[in-house]
Amino acid sequence: VQLQASGGGLAQAGGSLRLSCTASTASGSILGINSMSWYRQLPGKQRDLMATILGSSTHYADSVKGRFTISRDNAKNTVFLQMNNLKPEDTAVYYCNADKLTYKRVPNSLPRPIASLWGQGTQVTVSS
Repeated sequence: VQLQASGGGLAQAGGSLRLSCTASTASGSILGINSMSWYRQLPGKQRDLMATILGSSTHYADSVKGRFTISRDNAKNTVFLQMNNLKPEDTAVYYCNADKLTYKRVPNSLPRPIASLWGQGTQVTVSS
């Protein structure tokens, strides 16, 4: 099971980027994911929570509230982060996280849980 993030890149201050992150398995299936989140991390710093979505509820860090929007496509096991009005201080590596994921390794097998799964990170750079 893996989380694959994409959508990072270079943007100018005031611009926008959209990150995506999809959970997938090689030969089985994802049965469900409790919550999905986006974090970001600067070199040498801790990984900070930016946004979480659980059902229809969302939570944002104060630093991105009103500028970032988290959404989710449950059918595709994908979480998105729409980032608008970007600022240079948004520059970081962004990581997606899936909390309490359940999957089947192969069809007709027993469900297996994963407490927490991380994506590989995607670089976002905002120039002034």
